[in-house]
Amino acid sequence: MVFVLGEYRVSGRRAADISASIERAVGSGELRPGQLLPPMRELAERLGVNPNTVAAAYRTLRERGVIETAGRRGSRVRAAPATTGRDHIRVDVPEGVRDVSSGNPDPALLPALAAAFAAAAAEGDRAPVLYGEEPVDPELARIARDGFDADGVPEGPLAVVSGALDAVERVLAAHLKPGDTVAVEDPGWGGTLDLVPALGLRTVPVGLDDEGPYADDVRRALEAGARALIVTDRAQNPTGAAVSATRARALRSVLQEHPETLLIEDDHGHGIVDVPLHPLAGTTRYWAFVRSAAKAYGPDLRLAVLTGDAVTVDRVRGRQRLGPGWVSRLMQRALVRLWVEGAVDTRAVAAAYGKRRDALIGALGRRGVVAHGRSGMNVWVPVPDETGAVARLLHAGWAVVPGARFRLSAPPGIRVTVSTLAEDETEALADSIASAVGPAPARSYV
Repeated sequence: MVFVLGEYRVSGRRAADISASIERAVGSGELRPGQLLPPMRELAERLGVNPNTVAAAYRTLRERGVIETAGRRGSRVRAAPATTGRDHIRVDVPEGVRDVSSGNPDPALLPALAAAFAAAAAEGDRAPVLYGEEPVDPELARIARDGFDADGVPEGPLAVVSGALDAVERVLAAHLKPGDTVAVEDPGWGGTLDLVPALGLRTVPVGLDDEGPYADDVRRALEAGARALIVTDRAQNPTGAAVSATRARALRSVLQEHPETLLIEDDHGHGIVDVPLHPLAGTTRYWAFVRSAAKAYGPDLRLAVLTGDAVTVDRVRGRQRLGPGWVSRLMQRALVRLWVEGAVDTRAVAAAYGKRRDALIGALGRRGVVAHGRSGMNVWVPVPDETGAVARLLHAGWAVVPGARFRLSAPPGIRVTVSTLAEDETEALADSIASAVGPAPARSYV
């Protein structure tokens, strides 16, 4: 069935199809900013569907920032359609307040870049990169492949993309269509939780603990029709979870039951953690495994190495050729220089973050507050009242991130970035958190 709205015909029988139909019209300009949408019952009657189906479609459009609802005045296309409001969930840090909210690495642990880029530029002067050349620097490919081999990541072609989120977007777009469902970690990386609906895809939450996603939750999501699964192997943001050997075996067993699942793994902690990697890659027909340089070498080094099955990587590289073409070989050569010269001491960086993380978790534990952070630079603290805890901590001189930035249906929490936390600050921060949240019973954060 269809419903004619002005010059546009809204169609679909599922909520995902109806919302996608309306969003396509907004994107093409056929539905104009400010244009009123029909009441849910009227649209349901015209399309021959249950009103709850239209209500779910409208809810999806509101969550994605495509439409807005004003009570009895109805729903209309937003004046400035947005893809997400999640990025606005943050705390403005007033002067004099200690910022432990940023999620950034410690600048003191990042390598100097000038010499590496100068050497890469000199090489470019001698042999300029021209149109039609290979998009991946051969030496970068060799070193990256050696690293994947050492960590048990299956053989596969390589692509270089502009960061981990760019990789996730390109892989999802290579296989899925609007309305498809993606299983995501909850709590999980806010960027991923924003990106999936921005692509017209649906999210289904998967709970996790310190050892990674729960296998039973993944099984339920896949059995319910999820076509893709995104897993963070180490230093999961915001919880610090790292997939253990035991959990990896359980997850592989589930994925073997659903071999057509698109599996995307983000080794978020590469270069900054000392816990072993237990990859799931290769368990399904289509898979992708990505490593970003941002955490170890600096957020402005927008480069990640992607490997995967031949079909997936070919699709990613083919679409990339029609857009940016390639990621700067100058940047690739600079990263190679940093790798070859051992500019980052992974063990030292991991030890520094681990010491700061463990110190805060231990101090909170002594105060009866449970916290999580098996790897990486963040600590996740479950709280009964997220808004109240953030406000009380801000009043006490500490800025943390509200967990709403990272949650779908998981219980409330706050994220604390310990990357620059000094030893003499730990006890004071723990006192403030304990005062803000109160003692919490031992529990999982999902």
